Amino acid sequence: MEYKRIKTEVLDRLGGKAGRILNNVNADIIEKISEIRIRANLPLTLNLGKEHFYISEASTIVNEVQAYKPDSDEIAGVFQSLCQNSFYVYSEDIKNGFITIKGGHRIGIAGHIIQEFNAIKSVNDISSLNIRISRQVKGCCTKILPHIIRSQNDIYSTLIISPPGCGKTTLIRDLARVLGTGWSNPSFTGVNIGIIDERSEIAACNKGIPTNDVGLRTDVIDGCSKDKGIMMMLRSLAPDIIITDEIGSRGDADSIISAMNAGIRIIATAHGYSLGDLNGRKEIIDMVTQGVFEKYVLLSNKNGPGTIEDILDGQAWKKAI
Repeated sequence: MEYKRIKTEVLDRLGGKAGRILNNVNADIIEKISEIRIRANLPLTLNLGKEHFYISEASTIVNEVQAYKPDSDEIAGVFQSLCQNSFYVYSEDIKNGFITIKGGHRIGIAGHIIQEFNAIKSVNDISSLNIRISRQVKGCCTKILPHIIRSQNDIYSTLIISPPGCGKTTLIRDLARVLGTGWSNPSFTGVNIGIIDERSEIAACNKGIPTNDVGLRTDVIDGCSKDKGIMMMLRSLAPDIIITDEIGSRGDADSIISAMNAGIRIIATAHGYSLGDLNGRKEIIDMVTQGVFEKYVLLSNKNGPGTIEDILDGQAWKKAI
């Protein structure tokens, strides 16, 4: 089932020789991949968690010498097929160095940056693509539920901290599903959830409709900046909980503090390897000192993505900074 989804949403969308090669890789391998790395004149690589494998023209695992090495024209063709020949649809995302395709799969881009008046205008001569496979892991949030549920219809506002690739987006996706539908142990009645999905990775909306299961009482503002999306959600959709990913800007902090002052609970994520990593980030410290977050969850990849390193009380960190 997972292979079929990845093939339909990702592999079948790839053109050229690289697409043919990847479509013929063993299904058992494809089911486990976390990333596909396509770099100009370098080995075609599949990442499976902490492991990586080079792929030959015959779609088999080989060493780096025998691996298929696409050239820049091949990468341009792959990217064109990922965009389905509609670059204008993705033009704003391309400026930010990525696109997100149906299913929530995110394609990172490296190449020559065109700047104009100190702003990124476009990315040309693309030399690398990182296709990050999105997965919905139902039930992955159950370990932290007893720590963040306050009562049958209320939670503690929570910040999830982790390095890239450690499952924080997967975790908040599952929290949306559970908190927006309801849960039995611990008992929780489903409440109104508002997701601000700036990169279309949490709900993976297609034409505005979530393709991931994010709960029965969940509204999604897709493709909108977090600061603007949160204010739109507050004005019109009356959420009990707002969920969003990768906070950190001044605008994020101001809108989240506004939501807290309106009585809304917040679940958000931030990049970091530890609480100490966040101490130098003024916007997050402002939220901490104002008491936005009551719980902190630290993730790692030690035992695979989503490894829970610690769950801390918000007051303890507030007193420590």
